[in-house]
Amino acid sequence: MTEHLVVVGGDAAGMTAASQARRRRGPEQLRITAFERGAFTSYSACGIPYWVGEVVAGRDRLIARSPEQHRARGIEVRTGTEVVELDLANRRVRSIEAATGRESWTDYDQLVLATGAEAVRPQLPGFDAPGVHTAHTLPQGGALLDALAAEPEGPAVVVGGGYIGIELVEALLLRGRRVTLVCRSDEPMPSLDQELGALVRARMVELGVEVVAGAAALEVLLGPDGRPRAVRSTAGEHPARLVVLGTGVRPRTALAREAGLALGAHGGLRTDPRMRVLDADGRAVDGLWAGGDCVEVRQLVSGEFAHVALGTHANKHGLVIGANLTGEPLEFPGVVGTAVTKLCELEIGRTGLNARQATAAGLDWTAVTTTGSTRARYYPGSTQVTVRLLAERGTGRLLGGQLVGGPGTAKRVDAVAVALGCGLTVERLLFQDLGYAPPFAPVWDPVLAAARALAGRLRG
Repeated sequence: MTEHLVVVGGDAAGMTAASQARRRRGPEQLRITAFERGAFTSYSACGIPYWVGEVVAGRDRLIARSPEQHRARGIEVRTGTEVVELDLANRRVRSIEAATGRESWTDYDQLVLATGAEAVRPQLPGFDAPGVHTAHTLPQGGALLDALAAEPEGPAVVVGGGYIGIELVEALLLRGRRVTLVCRSDEPMPSLDQELGALVRARMVELGVEVVAGAAALEVLLGPDGRPRAVRSTAGEHPARLVVLGTGVRPRTALAREAGLALGAHGGLRTDPRMRVLDADGRAVDGLWAGGDCVEVRQLVSGEFAHVALGTHANKHGLVIGANLTGEPLEFPGVVGTAVTKLCELEIGRTGLNARQATAAGLDWTAVTTTGSTRARYYPGSTQVTVRLLAERGTGRLLGGQLVGGPGTAKRVDAVAVALGCGLTVERLLFQDLGYAPPFAPVWDPVLAAARALAGRLRG
């Protein structure tokens, strides 16, 4: 008897799950239907700022696999069709085709929810006006590009100082715009501790960005044409003909909530390590799976659930789901919260807990901040890197790491991430056998030099 797998959401988690299931089961064993409310599947939302900044030449470069390519592999993809209701008791979903308005019910044996996340748009005056943009989807990125082309000059304001905000600041600088950044946090990049966030601010100022930190945006002031003329914040008015929001994302889980499924503190679905959806009592719901930006995941350092919207995790979730629903046991262990980005040539990496998070988790922690170089100091092209490591007093357990510096900085965070995933102490990290040659690192890699300093502090 042929089973029917239904996938809601046609991006990383959903289509990876569908593709993995198809590799393991042929069409005679498993029919697969994927619903996607938009026109695109399997694309890199993380690449949109680089498309906007004209680093990436064209939208299609961001698309990993089109609906037609998925169909050629035996997956029925229904684009322009939104699932609007889940009937979990009868194992069916109701969908609406945008072009025709036609509604239909589709039965399933296994259901994967991969509805992703949605950009947060503040419910404040003027934030819904033309000329106020987000850049979370390909159509949104295209609309921002159209706006830049229509009005190639004029000041821009970016609201929000996290990863997306930083990347959009870079994109606008590359387009020759005068940019103001407005952010609530005391420094840009609130996932960093304040002293490293200050390094990001300093580089922004050097690049000509006006940084308005510690200020909340209150209103987009509109001109006679109904488009932005300024953003008003708690710090004053900031001229703007274009406003771009980098105010974060939240899980897109209204469909799941309306079906009676339990949501976590961050608004996401919770799953077990096999990515089976959990009910309010923590029991796995039979035949129901979820992955990607609509779920909360276990933060391995704190032990708490967190919402971490990254394509890397979404693809792994899909791999795990596709394996499990076709009979191969596989588990997703959790995350340590690793992320990297850049502002022009300044690279930024972080993983684990920062000071605020470690305190909130009730941990007794200490930290060191050190500076080093990305290569042997005598080797051409060496740049400075600042490293901050946190550890738990008493146990010496590594808790987190942050790096800010020139080219060659960001991916050094991976060594810290692996150490966190393995539960290493700072001393164990200190003696890890990292690669060394003058073109790539000094004798004491900046991460190991920081671990050495932190180990000394822990020993008192």
